[in-house]
Amino acid sequence: MIGWALTFLIVALIAGVLGFTGIAGAAANIAWILFVVGLVVAVIFFILGRRPRV
Repeated sequence: MIGWALTFLIVALIAGVLGFTGIAGAAANIAWILFVVGLVVAVIFFILGRRPRV
């Protein structure tokens, strides 16, 4: 997820530099959503990984 977020962030930066503001905004929003989802999943896996197996 974090890799995809970085990919969309790079696309947003390139589109912004080239003047495609609509594409840049959409790519930045997608990057933000993927980053947040990836962070939540990482925290969940971190918490669940610490529990003793029953």
